[in-house]
Amino acid sequence: MRRKKILLIDDSQTILTLERLVLRLDYDVTTATDGRTGIARAIEEKPDLVVLDMVMPGMTGDTVCKRLRANEATRAIPIVMVTSRTEPKMVEMGYRSGCSAYLTKPIDGPKLLATIKSCLGDA
Repeated sequence: MRRKKILLIDDSQTILTLERLVLRLDYDVTTATDGRTGIARAIEEKPDLVVLDMVMPGMTGDTVCKRLRANEATRAIPIVMVTSRTEPKMVEMGYRSGCSAYLTKPIDGPKLLATIKSCLGDA
């Protein structure tokens, strides 16, 4: 059985490292440090799931999410938004943009892994 691929999109190398550590035993992990690169990688690599930061310079996570949902090649990929923004309006914005799940930082490794497994039907 092939290992599923997760694309992590976050402008923080620290967060990418933490997420990679949580996921590397169960999944193949690739990363992008900005929204434009993340969209290009998602189209090119067709990951099984995207973990996406909301607050990034240049292109915010909700915009990335909308663009992934609008593209035929990436429309069905589950997207887990992981962000420090906990305000109800931000959570609503995340779901309206098309994310499958919304988690808040600081990262809770077991919760992130359980959410990803659930979104992928691996639970």
